[in-house]
Amino acid sequence: MQRPLTCVEICAGAGGQALGLAMAGFVHVALVEYEADYCNTLKMNRPEWNVICGDVREFNGRPYRGVDLLAGGVPCPPFSIAGKQLGKDDERDLFPEAIRLIREMRPRAVMLENVRGFLDKSFADYRKYILKSIENLGYDAQIKLLNASDFGVPQLRPRVVIVAIRKDENISFSYPEANPGGAPTVGEVLYDLMAENRWEGAKTWAQNANKIAPTLVGGSKKHGGPDLGPVRARNAWAELGVDGKGVANEAPEMNFEGMPRLTSRMLARIQGFPDTWTFGKKKTAACRMIGNAFPPPVAQAVGEKIKECLEYECINSECEISFSRAVV
Repeated sequence: MQRPLTCVEICAGAGGQALGLAMAGFVHVALVEYEADYCNTLKMNRPEWNVICGDVREFNGRPYRGVDLLAGGVPCPPFSIAGKQLGKDDERDLFPEAIRLIREMRPRAVMLENVRGFLDKSFADYRKYILKSIENLGYDAQIKLLNASDFGVPQLRPRVVIVAIRKDENISFSYPEANPGGAPTVGEVLYDLMAENRWEGAKTWAQNANKIAPTLVGGSKKHGGPDLGPVRARNAWAELGVDGKGVANEAPEMNFEGMPRLTSRMLARIQGFPDTWTFGKKKTAACRMIGNAFPPPVAQAVGEKIKECLEYECINSECEISFSRAVV
């Protein structure tokens, strides 16, 4: 019987990437996350997961040497167009820690994601340095921009995904193809939630919300709030009939008039989370966690392609590595 593929994830956030990789068939033996709200969300949704709430800079990867996959969404503010784009000079840049952990763990595969800004010309030298550093550790590394809407997520959300396969696996990786069916519209995805309080205008609203959503934003601890982002983003939401100046506690009432606001549950759906995934009772924290998440369907699609590579290799070898804290 073939053992399950194991995964260590750093900068796990609210679990978007972890959930997607779990759906792809990976078993998490450790998830490292710094912020308490995010840690609580991970534990609340998956109490069986080994959540390590601490600074990844202090995380020792050696006990997990030989894990199948090291994954993570290293902090994006150093490369985000919404920030100062300090790149490697930003104290929040954790790419060096990811490289350290690759060296300590020697995982069979690596998956790291970041924002579109990481591909900007101004970061070309640093980007080449990161990829070369991974390759020098014995990996074939690739980088590609993936659009969440290509994988059924009703949102314009481009993300950069680096995938590296250890050279001694002797197999090449290819990114997942776009879903030929495309993504549903905001109206199609949210109609039932908008209508749950019998709002009479829900059907008309859904028909007019006939596009995918703009990119959700989560903001930082200092600047994140329960709204849908800056003026440009709010204008894009207004075109879909959504008031982006705030986030609602509940769906519109029966006789509601005007543009409705989204609830945190609606935001989670737009990000690709299942309705069973909860984010606690604090609306501001929930909106920030959701907005900063990696869409689970995208992580699942990439994870399935990585799994194909690793399982193919396992057919020709024993692949017997176990971790005492792994949960099937």
